[in-house]
Amino acid sequence: MLVVHAFDVLGDPVRRRILELLADGEQTSGAVTEVVRREFGISQPAVSQHLRVLRENGFARVRAEGTRRLYAVDDQGLREVDEWLDRFRRFWSGHLDALATELARGKRERRLKEEQQ
Repeated sequence: MLVVHAFDVLGDPVRRRILELLADGEQTSGAVTEVVRREFGISQPAVSQHLRVLRENGFARVRAEGTRRLYAVDDQGLREVDEWLDRFRRFWSGHLDALATELARGKRERRLKEEQQ
């Protein structure tokens, strides 16, 4: 899969939402459809199409359990995106490290204040 294509797949807000739902754990197609239909107002066949796109592009996998279809995140597509993003991490990793330092400093200062009271 070309990484640019991966971003095309993830560029759709419905597919990103489906991945968010699947990130919480395996979901039935019915459960995914219910949430997506409520939030986006699209039909069940449209949700099924989004699930198919995610599956065919390595972002989701499906397994049958009786008559139910259970979907889960497939990390293949996400790994490819992560590898592509790796070359850009230097632009934000230093800022995130600085933020972590400031958060730790603030937490330490709050703890010291609480101990003094």
